[in-house]
Amino acid sequence: MNRGTLATAAGYLGTRLGQALIALWGVTTAVFFALRLSGDPAQLLAPQGATQADIARLRRQLGLDVSVWHQYLNFLDGLLHGDLGYSYVQHEPALSLISQRIPYTVDLALAALVLSVVFGVGAGMLMALNRGRWPERVLMPVVLVGQAMPAFWTGILLVLLFSVTFRILPSTGYGGATSLILPAVTLASLSAATIARITRGAVLEQLGRDYVRTARSKGAGTGRLVVRHLARNVSVPILTVVALEVANLLGGSVVTELIFAWPGLGQLTVQSVDGRDFPLVQAIVILAALVYIVVNLVTDIAYAFLDPRISTLGKAAGT
Repeated sequence: MNRGTLATAAGYLGTRLGQALIALWGVTTAVFFALRLSGDPAQLLAPQGATQADIARLRRQLGLDVSVWHQYLNFLDGLLHGDLGYSYVQHEPALSLISQRIPYTVDLALAALVLSVVFGVGAGMLMALNRGRWPERVLMPVVLVGQAMPAFWTGILLVLLFSVTFRILPSTGYGGATSLILPAVTLASLSAATIARITRGAVLEQLGRDYVRTARSKGAGTGRLVVRHLARNVSVPILTVVALEVANLLGGSVVTELIFAWPGLGQLTVQSVDGRDFPLVQAIVILAALVYIVVNLVTDIAYAFLDPRISTLGKAAGT
């Protein structure tokens, strides 16, 4: 790359990073003020029979005795210094509590993402390449059921089948690799179905193109056709839906973790919302927003290299 190309790429990355920071600020601000509308946590945390003086004292200890705007400025100041707050309920730094739960949610989300991509892309390719034949007739109902069933219903059915009826898999808690299977399948079911349908549509669109007919006329087999011709051209829509499904996996993990008593961030989120634990809720939302923004930023950059027509960075990378 020459100097002009590097400058163009740096400008594109700088713009996207600036947009990401603005989005992160917007999310954290919206959550901060929305939580303040949910009620006074001092009223909830005060022991039964507490007087108004006791509640006022507790409110002062929690830093809630100043105006909302003052609280907001204090929150931003702490955020800029890496302080995500101190849990009102568990009396520990929010970051410490989150760090204890992150490994469990990461394990669950990664397992679900791998299942979603492997099944979704594989099933979508198979259905498109066998349109009108038995593989599509078998897989399409499975995909439609996966999209139609909510996670909580899928989880309950899996527990009834594999934990209650056959007793081959644990139904709740974290106890090794086997305990990950049911939650991961539950969380992956909707995402895998969505990826499968998008992949099928993208492949069918490409199969009607002239370059595919030319490749087939030259004797290209199915494997070579997929690897050499289709993979790159269908990667952009697949990458788009996979990036969106990462956010869905984060949101769906809340329900899934509750069903299977999984000790991750989803369970912690529900507990902190129920207890009006403002600092902890804010910290979890900031983390989720950060993950979502980073995934989208990486996806945008990947677009540029997969299809140089998409962005200025892609044009720079292709020169």
